[in-house]
Amino acid sequence: MLMGLDANDPEGQSEASTLKKGFQKLGWIEGRNLQLEYRWSGREANRIQASAKELVSAAVEVIVARSTPAVAALLKETRTIPIVFSYVVDPVGSGFVQSFARPGGNVTGFQVYEFTIAGKWLQLLTEVAPSVRRIGLIHNPTTAPQGFLRAGDACSLKSGAAHPDTCS
Repeated sequence: MLMGLDANDPEGQSEASTLKKGFQKLGWIEGRNLQLEYRWSGREANRIQASAKELVSAAVEVIVARSTPAVAALLKETRTIPIVFSYVVDPVGSGFVQSFARPGGNVTGFQVYEFTIAGKWLQLLTEVAPSVRRIGLIHNPTTAPQGFLRAGDACSLKSGAAHPDTCS
């Protein structure tokens, strides 16, 4: 399991524990018929890549990856070991999978957000604060794809509210 969080992160610890309990319900017991390898790489790109390399070198049978950077790092190391991801923003746009219906390759998982929700966020913001005329967005293009920016560009602020034709 490659976690893009620190080892002491409560959310990450909860997710790892939940995964372990899920395996137990299916009859996979750590130490008996299951061995789990954890790599906690924080959000540091160098640590994420080094952790990906370690897991692939350990010849694990499947890798659970949490985050877009974790999947990207793993795909630099392997195209054969199955990767199951969570907390990935745009798996199709990032090139991790061909489509949700037919992912192809060695990667599958769960998308965190649907991009059309960005327009809804703008709409909600302008309903809550109708005097808003300018909205700033902080975005890291090295760790997140452009989908939200494209969805936000499709929305325009007219008369203090998001245009209903493009943001509904």
